[in-house]
Amino acid sequence: MDADVPPEWSTEECRTYTPADTEREMQYRTYRHESGDLRLKVAPASLDGEDHPGYALSATSYPGLDLSETIRIRTLLTFERCDRIARQFMALFSASYDGPGSLEDALEYAHHRTREHR
Repeated sequence: MDADVPPEWSTEECRTYTPADTEREMQYRTYRHESGDLRLKVAPASLDGEDHPGYALSATSYPGLDLSETIRIRTLLTFERCDRIARQFMALFSASYDGPGSLEDALEYAHHRTREHR
């Protein structure tokens, strides 16, 4: 499964489940950068309290620490499309990341390149 993600990333959690109120199967996946400084999550948008169909891609900087921050990158209708955007985000982040001092710059760069353009 990790063969599809850039080498600096690994799949942290991967679940498939069927909510009680529907028969449609849902998916949830998190990825972690090798530095441990960034986690990406592809999950149903409804898990974040959104009244939006589809899946949300979010990024958490410094997960598990008091100064962690989560931002929404994008919301898409299908898991496959959202996961594909997550893989693009990972590649862009990895190309720009050069250690903890550049995390915010790399995060901003990848976010800017993968966000929805209006």
